[in-house]
Amino acid sequence: MIPPFPPVSLRPIIEEVVNLLKAKKETVSVAETAAGGIISACLLSVPGASGIFKGGLTIYTLESRIAFAGWTQDDIKAYKGPTPDVVTGLAKSVREKLQSTYTICESGTAGPTGNLALRNRTPGYVALAIALEQGVVTREVETGLSDREANMVAFAE
Repeated sequence: MIPPFPPVSLRPIIEEVVNLLKAKKETVSVAETAAGGIISACLLSVPGASGIFKGGLTIYTLESRIAFAGWTQDDIKAYKGPTPDVVTGLAKSVREKLQSTYTICESGTAGPTGNLALRNRTPGYVALAIALEQGVVTREVETGLSDREANMVAFAE
């Protein structure tokens, strides 16, 4: 049996977000790494989302961040893993490129393994950001899980 999509745990908030954006005539874009497009897909699952969704980028590789999110080779060399600073920069860049009211961004380590020595994060860590005209709000979350799929859904929550 195919599990329901979007996950039942996400449906109420997704519908609320889409309906609020529609009511305010505002838009959203998404920049995802470890969630792999789940946030975008969840938003698009709500009827009428085409009126508020400006676009989504799954910028999983560092090279894709150069191509689509304004990164440089210097950014790649300095990269030490997902952090609030990383998601702040990605969210600002994507918001500017897609001209959305808000950009939601996540970057994390889904698991089951991480590269603690190189990238300073264990599985279950995610840095989140929402960029808007007035600035960027960030949050860090640790799920405590090493299950890749569970973390991907948790990062979207």
